[in-house]
Amino acid sequence: MNRLLALEKIVELGSFTKAAKSLGYTQSAISQMITSLESEQGFQLVTRSRNGTQLTAEGAQLYPLIEQTLRQYQAMQAKADSIRGLDGGVIRIGTISSVTRHWLPKLIVEFEQQYPNVQFIFHQGDYTSIPTMIRNGEVDFGIVTPPAVPDLQTVVVRPERMLAVLNPNHPYANADVVPLTALAADPYIMVEQGDYSEPLNAFHSVGVTPNLKFKIHDDYAIMTMIEAGLGFSIMSDLILSRMPFAINSLPTEPAITMTLALGYKDKDSLPIASQRFTDLLLARRDTLA
Repeated sequence: MNRLLALEKIVELGSFTKAAKSLGYTQSAISQMITSLESEQGFQLVTRSRNGTQLTAEGAQLYPLIEQTLRQYQAMQAKADSIRGLDGGVIRIGTISSVTRHWLPKLIVEFEQQYPNVQFIFHQGDYTSIPTMIRNGEVDFGIVTPPAVPDLQTVVVRPERMLAVLNPNHPYANADVVPLTALAADPYIMVEQGDYSEPLNAFHSVGVTPNLKFKIHDDYAIMTMIEAGLGFSIMSDLILSRMPFAINSLPTEPAITMTLALGYKDKDSLPIASQRFTDLLLARRDTLA
């Protein structure tokens, strides 16, 4: 492309010397570029005379295409600059409801201060459907738990404590901690998380199987059912923040933790907008609430 730019400047200024000075090259370097271009095309492009440098007849026929190539290249560079500056773009995220409610709004407000023209698309899912979305290319990245996605690249955002959620009339409602063994016979309202479940793993670790009564995606619906006395659940601290229901939450014995992470096929292949947003999320992970 530098050879075409050199030829354009020579035609514009009518001089190898002036073109070299304008582009910051030596005259010898400019001459070598044009000689190379002429050799590649198989004919002379310019002639030098007392009146300056002019296109040959063959060069004049080719020159409009050279100008068109240069304009297209410059348009491509301008578009690339726009993309790098994020003057547009779409960020597609596979997310869970608690992250959508509590993390993403504040992050997007901050992100839009610098990149106001980027669009966001959320795909709600669970520990099974979100990794599938990532593998299929439906989303750029998603919220996952690392043990469930050994085939994806992950970066831990942070661990989240999981708590037993009880009706206020439950015998353990006001206790400091509730043993999982004490809940095994009660109706369990399980947050639908796909094929991987930290609470189920915890129950199995103490040798009990919970009395699974309901499996529901909507965590607010689960809290409504607990408030009505239909059973108990185990939910993350993140879900329970700012909840408006008459329910009690307390730690379990043994304690249960879920690890929330960003998952993607390849960090370096993410669209630039998604790279910038994931960088922001990780930079703010200690302040997310």
